[in-house]
Order: sequence, then C-alpha cells, then structure tokens
Amino acid sequence: MKIIDAHIHLSKIKSFYETAQKLSFVDYSTAGILREFKEANVVLGIGMGLTETDKMGFPDYEARTPMGLDMDAELPANIFCCAGVNPYDLDETALARLEKELQNPKTVGIKIYLGYYPFYAYDEVYEPVYKLAAKYQLPVVFHTGDTYSERGYLKYSHPMAIDEVAVNHRDVNFMMAHFGDPWTLTGAEIIYKNPNVFADLSGLIVGTKAELDKRSQGRFLDHLRHALEFADSYDKLLFGTDWPLIPVGPYIEFIKDLIPPEHHEDVFYNTALKVFPKIKPFLE
Repeated sequence: MKIIDAHIHLSKIKSFYETAQKLSFVDYSTAGILREFKEANVVLGIGMGLTETDKMGFPDYEARTPMGLDMDAELPANIFCCAGVNPYDLDETALARLEKELQNPKTVGIKIYLGYYPFYAYDEVYEPVYKLAAKYQLPVVFHTGDTYSERGYLKYSHPMAIDEVAVNHRDVNFMMAHFGDPWTLTGAEIIYKNPNVFADLSGLIVGTKAELDKRSQGRFLDHLRHALEFADSYDKLLFGTDWPLIPVGPYIEFIKDLIPPEHHEDVFYNTALKVFPKIKPFLE
C-alpha cells in the first residue's frame, strides 16, 4: 500500500532537534526523513511551514509570512509544503508574498498555528488568508489541540472555533491537524457536520516505538477510539506523523491498528489526494 504522510516538519526549529535527540531518536535531517519514507513505502510528504528567529523561538511573533521549510535550499522531489502564516505579519506586503508563494508548484496548502498565536480561527486577521485559499483552491491546515510549547494558549486551539470558519467559507477545505487531541470528540463532530473539514491523525504520541506500545495499552486512547467511532467518517481522516516527533514506520502500524482495514486506503492515501489536489501530478 502506498502511503502519503500529510504532516511532517523539515525546518530549523530548536525544539524539533531536541525532540529528535532526546525523545524520538530519529535522524532529523533530509536524508533521515527520506530514508524512513523509503523503508515505510511513503511516497510523498507534506511539510508544515515553520520558522523561528533567535530572539524568541517558536512560537515566534517575528517570523516572516510565509513560513516555509528551511532545512534545505531545495526540497526533495517527494516533499511539498504548506506555507505557514504568522498573524502578526499579515499586512499587504506579507499577503503579497504569501500569494506569490501559493503559486509555487511545491506549495500545496496554508498552515495556521492556532494556539501558538493568540487568535481564534474566525478572527478577522485570517480573512484575507481564506480568500487566497479560495482563489487558489488550496486547503488551510489548522493546528488544533495541545500545543508543543508551554507558551501556547489552549483556548485558541480548541477545534470548536473551526465550525464557524467552515460554515462561512464553504468554498475552502480545512484540515484539523492532530484531530483536536485531546478534544477529539469535538473534532469528530466538526468533521462529521462539515463537508469541507478533514482531520489528520498526526502527533498523537511523542517518542519511540516503545512509547507507542505503552500508550496502546490501558485506557490512554479511549477518547480517541470513542471519537473515531462517533464520527464514523473515515473518509475525512488523513495519515500524518508530525515527524520528527515520532518515527515513521512504527507510527504507521500504530494508526493501522486504530483504523478498520477497509478504510486504510482512504486514510493513508486517497483522502490526501482530495484535500491536497496539487500533489496529484507528482503521483501520476
């Protein structure tokens, strides 16, 4: 089975290097992700644009929109990008830069970091971004749920706010990163109700295969299993790892165990083609 990883990182972020060195023990480099992709039969990855300055570190209020993948000058052929947005840098000049970036064949969507930046999804600051997404028929990916930084504000990353945006912008597809975890039951209702909202299953656990095995026991995943059954919308879910937070191969097996086998083709491949139509030519 061919697999698309709809959520990875490939940016020079200090916390990602630290996670790779101390928790997941992956080789956080372009060579590292390409090796893991090859071993796991992942044919394509979508990186979430993210940058930081020396002054703050992510979440960085001084990062320049659009944020990209800055690990290498040129992306590998099978890795694409969602341009990251800093709401503190969304004046006319920044929006012009963002629009130019959306015309890049390697840019397949837009990433908004709810919670890391203190704005709700329905805040007026993002309206020009949604207009650009509609113009270029590109999806908007929202960070939802727990933030990978203690400087995040959780109330802004709760998935409930996405309902209002989805209703007001039916001409745009949205993807909730991390299924809103730990508010997965709310995330389930959002994807069930709204035809233009999807969710990826990335970043649910940080660490190694041992951590995946440990968390698969007991009641730790009860809320997620409940949400998956409640939504009964497996065609609205996408596979993603949030690499380098977790190794690719073991996370594939972890998600396979959560998803009924008859839905594997959709979750691991087909739905990504619907949400990110710009990747189709690469896979033909």
